[in-house]
Amino acid sequence: MPRVESSIIINGPMDKVYECARDIEKFPEYMPDVKDVKILERDGSRVISEWSAYIPDFKMTVKWVEEDLWDDAAKTCDFKLVKGDYAAYSGKWEFTEQDGGVRFHSIVDYDYNVPLIGALIQGLVQRKVQENVDQILKCVKEKVEGAE
Repeated sequence: MPRVESSIIINGPMDKVYECARDIEKFPEYMPDVKDVKILERDGSRVISEWSAYIPDFKMTVKWVEEDLWDDAAKTCDFKLVKGDYAAYSGKWEFTEQDGGVRFHSIVDYDYNVPLIGALIQGLVQRKVQENVDQILKCVKEKVEGAE
């Protein structure tokens, strides 16, 4: 299964960074490709959310429902696909104090099946998933650092 991974250092306190990342409902306000995030269920640290994102290169919208398990003590979030356009989708967000700020590290394993796609298109899908992960980190960084 393909994997993408990315990290960014955010200049801000851990609580602020973690809370901003955890507030996924607000992602559409500052992330252009994320069109909608709805919380379907919230039970303590477990959150079920429905996502809709637009992929301009494919001129299509991708939708999925995921389960997030937030660990406030460890400052992590494990997530996995419940249903949607991906064949498989899971990963982890980790937040660690580093260099006077917070390192936000994201790992995503995914499988996106499109009928009759070849290696060239799989490469484009890999690039788009990587761009999405990078965008999430960058946007959370901008949101936290711009709010100070």
